Amino acid sequence: MADEAVAARPAEPAAPKAKEARSPEAPPRGGGRGDDRAKDAPERTDAPEPTDTSDSADDEAGEREKERERAADRFKDRTRDPLTEEEGEEGPTDAAAAARARREGQKLLSSNRDLIGFDRSDIGQVHIGDINVRLDALRSGLLMRDGPVPAEELLRIRRTHIEPGGYVRLRRALEARRLLVLGGAPGTGRASTALALLEEVTRAGEGRENSERVRRADPARGVRELATQVAGGTGGHPRGTGYLLEPALDRPGTLPPDGMDLDQLASALAEQGSYAVVVVSVGSAANPLLAGRYGAICPPAPTRELVAVRLRQRLEEEHGDPVRGGGAGGPGGGDGRGPRDGDGSRDAGGGRDRNGGAHRDRGRDEHADRDGGEGRDRDSRRSTDRDRGDSPDGGGHGRRDGDGGRDGDGGRGRDGRAGRDGGRSGDRPGRGAGPDGDGSLSLLLERAAELREDPEVTEAVGLDDLRPAEAELFASLLAGHLRGTVSRAELLSGCRGLAAVQAYEWFAGVDRALAAPPPGDGRTPVRSGTAALFHPVAFRIALAVLGGASHSAVSAAAHLLTWELSVQSDPDSTPARPLFCDDPEADLALSRARPADGVVDVAGSEVTGRLIFYRGSALPAAVLAELWDRHFPVRAPVVRWLRLLADDPRPQVSMRAAVAAGELSVRDFEHGYAELIRPLAEAPTPRRRVFAATALDQAAGHASHRRAVRKVVDNWSLHGTPAQRWTAAMALGYGRCADSMDDTLDTLAEIGVRDDGEQLAVASLNVVRLLTLPECATVLRRLAAWTGHRREEYQDLALVSIVRLALTDVDEVLDDEPGTPLGDRGDWPLLLALAATRPELTGKLADLFWTALNTARSRDVALDALETLLRSASRKDGRAWTREGLAALLPALTAEEQDRRRLDWLLRRMMRDQDRPLAEERARALWRLAVPARQRRSEEEESHG
Repeated sequence: MADEAVAARPAEPAAPKAKEARSPEAPPRGGGRGDDRAKDAPERTDAPEPTDTSDSADDEAGEREKERERAADRFKDRTRDPLTEEEGEEGPTDAAAAARARREGQKLLSSNRDLIGFDRSDIGQVHIGDINVRLDALRSGLLMRDGPVPAEELLRIRRTHIEPGGYVRLRRALEARRLLVLGGAPGTGRASTALALLEEVTRAGEGRENSERVRRADPARGVRELATQVAGGTGGHPRGTGYLLEPALDRPGTLPPDGMDLDQLASALAEQGSYAVVVVSVGSAANPLLAGRYGAICPPAPTRELVAVRLRQRLEEEHGDPVRGGGAGGPGGGDGRGPRDGDGSRDAGGGRDRNGGAHRDRGRDEHADRDGGEGRDRDSRRSTDRDRGDSPDGGGHGRRDGDGGRDGDGGRGRDGRAGRDGGRSGDRPGRGAGPDGDGSLSLLLERAAELREDPEVTEAVGLDDLRPAEAELFASLLAGHLRGTVSRAELLSGCRGLAAVQAYEWFAGVDRALAAPPPGDGRTPVRSGTAALFHPVAFRIALAVLGGASHSAVSAAAHLLTWELSVQSDPDSTPARPLFCDDPEADLALSRARPADGVVDVAGSEVTGRLIFYRGSALPAAVLAELWDRHFPVRAPVVRWLRLLADDPRPQVSMRAAVAAGELSVRDFEHGYAELIRPLAEAPTPRRRVFAATALDQAAGHASHRRAVRKVVDNWSLHGTPAQRWTAAMALGYGRCADSMDDTLDTLAEIGVRDDGEQLAVASLNVVRLLTLPECATVLRRLAAWTGHRREEYQDLALVSIVRLALTDVDEVLDDEPGTPLGDRGDWPLLLALAATRPELTGKLADLFWTALNTARSRDVALDALETLLRSASRKDGRAWTREGLAALLPALTAEEQDRRRLDWLLRRMMRDQDRPLAEERARALWRLAVPARQRRSEEEESHG
């Protein structure tokens, strides 16, 4: 406030006497407007002055005044933010951003999924009920390396392959250049698409009569050797052969082929009338290949259609119905484009001739771009296919509905169903399904479409899109459940395991290539491969920990972890990480991630940023579980990395990392406590101690660890070091680290009053945090009791908490999402938000704040807090802000004449403030909020209206 305003202000209003009447809403113990006066007698300034004028009396009065000033200074010091100890009095803290980051991190890791539902001894094979599925069945190159692709596999590809968007453009490029470099993330069906392309072009080329016209090339030999082999005709390969090559570019020291190597291979292929598809993983190593004339990205197949086709296959196989007219997955092919003949060619209805389809359906080519490249001639379906829905075995020929299934009941839509439960009527619905009645294929398909959309099944899967092997397993689970061989519990457990299998594949044997010798291609590696090898893994871990943060924050954290992993793997070498070889799009593809525009907290403000998430809610927890449960050597570098993140000044990084550390500690509490929680709880900086407290609270959220966490917090609060007591107080503020609210408050009081109130600031902060919980009435009763306590430390704990309540915004301490009464008032002072949303607590809140205003050592700070509340009534543009809360609190706070005089004086002072003068009309509005018209005095009417 301005000096002129101070000089001109009237005398300080006298504090009420202890005899004055109490508010009817005052708490029964210690919260009255008169009870606290006797407890504060040593600091009173309104006691009668001695009548004698001796020097000793003057000295005594001077000492009392100095003591009062010292007490006020001590109190003011205790109201400072305990989180700014390392930054100074004016250092900012973004508690609101920290609360939001913690809340968002918890959402990503709160699925409580069963991540160990499968036997990890053979993760490539899953057995549920009577379902036995090899997850690597569709991973080309695992069962065969160098040699011809079996005719049976080519037949399966022709029948079941789902063409991704842009398939026709890929085929045209291969036909034109003879060579195609096809890029994509592992597991997205890129190798199956390559085989489908090679099967199609070679069947129409010179090798159509060759039963081994598609071959896999040895990945270890590379492009150069393949070009030499094709040009020289070695190996006895006939003309018109199609080659599939998957070079091992991820091995340390391996360099990708250059443009001249590809030109040489394309020339050799043209001379022999052959074709080749080189399949590579997107990333820095393959980017030059994909950016060249031969490169193309392979989009993944659409999830809904992929699952629909796989599901139809399973039901037809298990149902035993002969499929007529080209149902998906049957002899007529898996794509619904008409029946195929014995060699896989479509009949006239499908748009191909019986000689191998030398002339493609013009409609497929002409409309490929318009139809997303899927190349389907939808008009070529025979009209008879639409008329067979009434027969028990003709359900595959009805109209395809929106989710990839078919309306097999004579074209009846989903709204025309009668009495179907979608497979949820019992634990094993569909038992005894046969070709008759409700077990008909058409009805099973319709029930399968409903079961796929079941919210519980969708949540259990936890993936935004499924890859081919995952679709295979998911379809098998759905089919087994419909047939009655898989219970609902087994169905959900199997669905939850899909993310676990993906995490296993991401980490299994990642660094095994470090032990392999470099390829003997005559070229010297130009960089160490350690960092390049570990970066994709580090990015997945960073995304699991920091999902929902900005893309730049996740990428920077991934580079830090890449360094830690590289040093752990090869401590004698300095990891080399190229600075200009990152590919953000490749990181997204390799990690099943997606970008999204969102809001990032920066210096207390919200700005638009590019956020990043996993494509599936199940993946973050699956990655952390796989990392911690199966790969023990990686724990040390991850712990070091998490400690680095604990020091990050951005709440979006440090708080998300703390939540992840709590989840990792749950999986092995002994290790997490020893390596993460206890060392950081004893750290000298508040930021690290907040990290430890947040991790403890996250562990306490699991019933299995709640008792252990509460024991740790109790021991620290009673017998710990000052740093441990500080950490315990922060953990208690979340409300889950003690058996009850009363126990929480007892422990916070013990921490706050110990050692002359050394930890009183942090204890009071966490008392305020508890006021956002449903048991806030219990907290207010305890505050009232402390104000009447015989010990000054308890009084100060209550008074500091009351003042802090008025100065703390809701979003700094609230765990609720927007949409709740408090959550919608995130920028309100918590005191006013509670008064507005909990009218039954208004009297208690007013009595407590009145006590702070009428206690000598807290009066100045409380008056400043009241001024802050008054200025928050409306925003700078005139829009209402906290007026509703002030309208509830001020009448209860100014029920007595002396309180109204104090408000009158404070409004006058605010109007005379030279730096921030309060407009007269706003002062009048505030006065009218507080004082009913019948209680206003004439002189107050004159100044405030």
